[in-house]
Amino acid sequence: MILRRLARPMLAAIFISGGVNALRAPEAHAEAAKPFLHDAMGKVGDKLPEQVPTDPTTLVKIDGMVKVGAGLALAFGRFPRLAALLLSGSLVPTTLAAHRFWEEKEPERRQEQQIHFVKNVGLLGGLMLAAADTAGKPSLGWRARRAGHVLGEHAHEFGEWAQDTTHTVGAAPKKAKKALRSVLPG
Repeated sequence: MILRRLARPMLAAIFISGGVNALRAPEAHAEAAKPFLHDAMGKVGDKLPEQVPTDPTTLVKIDGMVKVGAGLALAFGRFPRLAALLLSGSLVPTTLAAHRFWEEKEPERRQEQQIHFVKNVGLLGGLMLAAADTAGKPSLGWRARRAGHVLGEHAHEFGEWAQDTTHTVGAAPKKAKKALRSVLPG
């Protein structure tokens, strides 16, 4: 649909741009993230495995790579639902780290940060819609429920058929394949 082809790149653009900026100047972004990371590491730092980086600059670089990679995937429609989930997972800590308006003392600065915070909440809403968008195809949950229902109907028929001793054993796989074909797409 044309709407998806236009909307996904538009939504992805801010993440790609932000990711590139974070990769170009990770130190500046890391400085802004330090208070949030200090709070977060104070709560869970001792429970993290040694392999998980805790250095702010490294975390900003990883976040930047996720934003660029997932942003490009979303823009080009490659695994858009997964890309939207990855961007959502990146957006929440970024928002909490960079737009802590509740800590600002100056009214102008507080309002500026609050606007950015609310903007990011709006972006998160767009990402949630993108993550839930099945492009007109039934969801996995619907497919699973439908498969269970259809297989249940065929199981009853198959049971009656199996009780009839006039059928050969070799015909059973054909009957089962026919039942599965009616459930599975393609």
